[in-house]
Amino acid sequence: MVDALIKFIKRETNSLHEAAFLLGLFAFLSQILALVRDKLLAHNFGAGSELDVYYAAFRIPDFIFVTIGSIVSLSILVPFIISVLDKGQERASKFINTIFTCFLVVIVSVCVVIFFFTPTLVKILFGGFSPENVRLTTELSRILLLSPILLGISNLFGSLAQSRNRFLVFAISPLLYNCGIIIGIIFLLPTFGVQGLVWGVILGALLHLLVQFPTISELNLVPRLAWKVNFSQFKEVLVLAIPRTLALSISHLTILFLLSLASSMGEGSISVFNLAWNIQSVPLSIFGVSYSLAAFPHLSKLYLLGEKDKFIDKFLISAKHIIFWILPCATLFVVLRAHIVRVVLGSGQFDWADTRLTAAVLALFAISLVFQAVVLLCVRALYAAGSTARPFYISIMYGIVVVFFAFLFKNLFTTIPAFKFFFEALFKVSDLPGTRVLSLPLAFTVGSIFEAVLLWLFFAKSWPQVFFRISKTIFQIFSSSVILGFVTYLALRFFDRFISLDTFAGVFLQAILSAVVGIFVWVIMLLVLKNKEFPLILATLREKFWKTHPTSPDSTIV
Repeated sequence: MVDALIKFIKRETNSLHEAAFLLGLFAFLSQILALVRDKLLAHNFGAGSELDVYYAAFRIPDFIFVTIGSIVSLSILVPFIISVLDKGQERASKFINTIFTCFLVVIVSVCVVIFFFTPTLVKILFGGFSPENVRLTTELSRILLLSPILLGISNLFGSLAQSRNRFLVFAISPLLYNCGIIIGIIFLLPTFGVQGLVWGVILGALLHLLVQFPTISELNLVPRLAWKVNFSQFKEVLVLAIPRTLALSISHLTILFLLSLASSMGEGSISVFNLAWNIQSVPLSIFGVSYSLAAFPHLSKLYLLGEKDKFIDKFLISAKHIIFWILPCATLFVVLRAHIVRVVLGSGQFDWADTRLTAAVLALFAISLVFQAVVLLCVRALYAAGSTARPFYISIMYGIVVVFFAFLFKNLFTTIPAFKFFFEALFKVSDLPGTRVLSLPLAFTVGSIFEAVLLWLFFAKSWPQVFFRISKTIFQIFSSSVILGFVTYLALRFFDRFISLDTFAGVFLQAILSAVVGIFVWVIMLLVLKNKEFPLILATLREKFWKTHPTSPDSTIV
């Protein structure tokens, strides 16, 4: 039984559709486990200072991973690995050993230096914390400095596995990462407190790494420390990684800044922000990320071949499909925000007040969902067209806009009561403390809109026909989504007469029934408006999942 399981995990995936299905399936399962993880955290801590400290402790290690870990990311390393593997095992081993050695030396050195400066960095980043919380955040951050090392090595293993079409083992690793955290919550937290919780994170990172080792060993690609390294090869990889690293760093620094402000807004503000962020990331990952990633290699190939008309067609198809899924999802998130948060997080220490405030933050994030998804697609389309500098400069402007409006909205919440009361009344949280945290997702949403519009304008400047060719679809989806939201809201009020909200089952049933009614009317509206994407998506689903024929893998996607 165990041998059969190991053989299944290590097997090669030669079908592109099978590989995409496996990655998509396990990404979905990972999202489910992530929601289970968040529910357990919310159950044990509620939106309070301990959970604030836990989330804050991730920021420094995560930043190290985002910056240095990009050196061994899939998008950077896989083309290099495939190239050297074609030149023989010996040259491949030397290249892999060089990258492994240089990466390990760099990331371990950085983590050691940061270990000593952690107290100072925590005081600077989270100035609103009490001295005790600063001390605890420092302690947890130092433990978590092991995670970028382990996850970085695991990323290298993942690149090696994917270069040989071993997709399954790469898809499983995020599941095990979340399993490690869940083990920490269930078994280590009761005995060791919050320190046990972060050791669960380290366990998850270790499992993320170890599950890939048998496959790498079978492929004879296990990296080893080398006394002599080819610095020119490492430099070549580093030069390619730098633009990606800078772009990711800006995005990460923007969120870090928002969390830094949240630390001065009262206990639970960081927790509320993170929990709402994780929930809104589910539809963005399933639809926004998946469509933009799937489109990228095709867009690149079409642009290189000089087929500009097909390039635009592929971009528009992807944009229409993203809007088709994201807009109704965002609408349902706004209308059913309290139900969603209560079902996903509500239990134990996470009370009704925590639910309502998190739901308000989630609604503001949901407004930005379609713009976040458009940014993902436009950036990859511009990269495919050879424009790498423009998205980077726009991301800098996005960061400046978010920072400016975060300060502005925070001050308006403090100095202008009417501004504060408007948003409190809009999301029905006027009787709750800590509503200043709403200024942060509001600033993020303004920044996301700004970035999406600017990217779209730059894209449309080169291809002016883009907006006119998509305007009809935008009108149809937006109109039907507005009606979806209105009908869902009416259904909520109707079912509220018969279904009690005092139990988990009642909350879940009311949300599901209301959503089903709203979606039914949404489908009818799409048919009435003669939307072309709806039948096309139905046909695509039937073809891809029920009538799929194996094809050879496309090296541009792997």
